[in-house]
Amino acid sequence: MALWLLRGGVHGEDVQRFLDENRVWVNWLNCVDQDLGLVDSKPDMRKLLKNALPEKTKMGVANVLGMFWCFVKKMKPGDWVIVPHKGKPAMNIAEITSDYIFDPKANDPPRHYRNVKWIETDIPRSNFDQDLLYSLGGFRSIYEIKRNDAERRVRGMTKAGWKSSVVPAITDETGEDESIDELPDLERLARDQLAKLIDRRFKGHGLASLVEAILRAQGYTTYISPPGPDKGVDILAAPGPLGFGQPRLCVQVKSSDSPVDTSTLNQLIGTMQNVHAAQGLLVSWGGFKSSVDKEVPPQFFRVRLWNQDTLIDEMLSVYDRLDPDLRADIPLKQIWTVTATETEE
Repeated sequence: MALWLLRGGVHGEDVQRFLDENRVWVNWLNCVDQDLGLVDSKPDMRKLLKNALPEKTKMGVANVLGMFWCFVKKMKPGDWVIVPHKGKPAMNIAEITSDYIFDPKANDPPRHYRNVKWIETDIPRSNFDQDLLYSLGGFRSIYEIKRNDAERRVRGMTKAGWKSSVVPAITDETGEDESIDELPDLERLARDQLAKLIDRRFKGHGLASLVEAILRAQGYTTYISPPGPDKGVDILAAPGPLGFGQPRLCVQVKSSDSPVDTSTLNQLIGTMQNVHAAQGLLVSWGGFKSSVDKEVPPQFFRVRLWNQDTLIDEMLSVYDRLDPDLRADIPLKQIWTVTATETEE
């Protein structure tokens, strides 16, 4: 069996449809209006793609060919596929349950797809070891992950609450590996390293202290509950030197690695009423289940959600205004690097 990474569109726009429809696809395939399962060789598929993508250079066609060949020919039923979320630091894992399918009568693309069975969704990125995150950090839409005994280790996470538990095996990495030539997303890798540092140094109530420091740097006057039972109130915050301004925030901080569900959101909304706060902020280091994501529009004018990525974004935006002792715990240096994309030619 194999382990694959497959992205739900450049901006992650297809991930929710993947989850709802129990199937996966590669958007680029929609440029081809014929059954690729009938194509027997890479040269034949290359000719087909050159006609379908006349604007592509030779290198561009080769890049797309590699993705198509993996999806159509190399993926097999029983293989696992990892689908990253875009916009929140979480992964979804499915088992492929069908061969490649072409439906010429499909009114809404994709016409090319595979059926899947979702094994687990919304797994926090921080649950994966750093070397696995490196392998998951390529730019291409689809590739096989072979390095670092990845398949065995990811399958082993099922028995450990989707946390790392399998010791990496020593493997020979000199053979063919679809991911070896992957250009890593350096920003994503740096963010993963920063997340693991925060996770180590701000466990439990420490994460609430970090959130309070960010709010104070943003101009809020704050009250933070001491460690222990907090009756649903971790932080109270409001603008102004005395904290009498608007908006009045009630903040709940969850430091667990597991994504929270709507019961936690409902608890925050109830607590907001008890402390006369018009708005609330729910911070969850482990992210949010899809049921919470669906509550974003109806709660837009009352509640904001910070996942791991959002918290890091907010911290970076005020990093130079944080307390020097806190900056010493999270030492950062800004660098510039050239960006790359999967369609770069």
